[in-house]
Amino acid sequence: MRIATWNVNSVNARLETVTRWFEEAQPDVACLQEIKCVNEKFPAEAFERLGYNLAVHGQKSYNGVAILSKTPLEDVRRGLPGDDTDEQARYLEAVVSGPQPVRVASIYLPNGNPTGTEKFAYKLAWMERLRRHAEELLGYEEPLALVGDYNVIPEDRDAEFPKNWVEDALYQPESRAAFRSLKWLGLTEAYLQADGAPGAYTFWDYQAGAWQRNNGIRIDHALLSPQAADKLRGVSIHRDVRSWDKPSDHVPLVVELDL
Repeated sequence: MRIATWNVNSVNARLETVTRWFEEAQPDVACLQEIKCVNEKFPAEAFERLGYNLAVHGQKSYNGVAILSKTPLEDVRRGLPGDDTDEQARYLEAVVSGPQPVRVASIYLPNGNPTGTEKFAYKLAWMERLRRHAEELLGYEEPLALVGDYNVIPEDRDAEFPKNWVEDALYQPESRAAFRSLKWLGLTEAYLQADGAPGAYTFWDYQAGAWQRNNGIRIDHALLSPQAADKLRGVSIHRDVRSWDKPSDHVPLVVELDL
């Protein structure tokens, strides 16, 4: 089973690019972030024609997450538990049916900039909610993949120019510590387990020639439960997609599990 995660930076604005990648890569499951549309405006037909079942948790103009699967989706949860007042569409969870079902979550973690504001406080509070929910999910003792745009640069090697990010919320000690505490629940970071080579970035800003200078960062991650990590066969970053017409500033990360 190939599980992809991709922040598409507006699914409708980049539909041709996104569907081209789906046609070429043929993921079994794909978790999308920053779809930037309400549920009714998601281009469902384009993906249904490619054989995908859909679950969408959208929001007008901002945020929004989706899960697409070649097999039916069950037990769909929209929204991260822990704050009933949170209206931002950043978390979607479902069980992918099959001979061995796997629970997946599409995560668009808050950016948190600028630091020292309520946006950074929201980021850290959201990460704590995610940690608590992940702890509950791990109690199910089932294959679990928490994938998405985490908006965290875990270590220095995950940025081409770390000094450029020292004031950014993605690189703050609190953000990195919260990410570590999530992993320490017993989750395996798929890329580090399968490869781990530095310089494997998933995001390049549109500005200042970042792509051309390889001024990238690794902020899209896949965290696996022990039951999923035991089945890990490989991880690939589809770097070339960043050079296509009308690209997202992120590229797909694909995890292969022997399920």
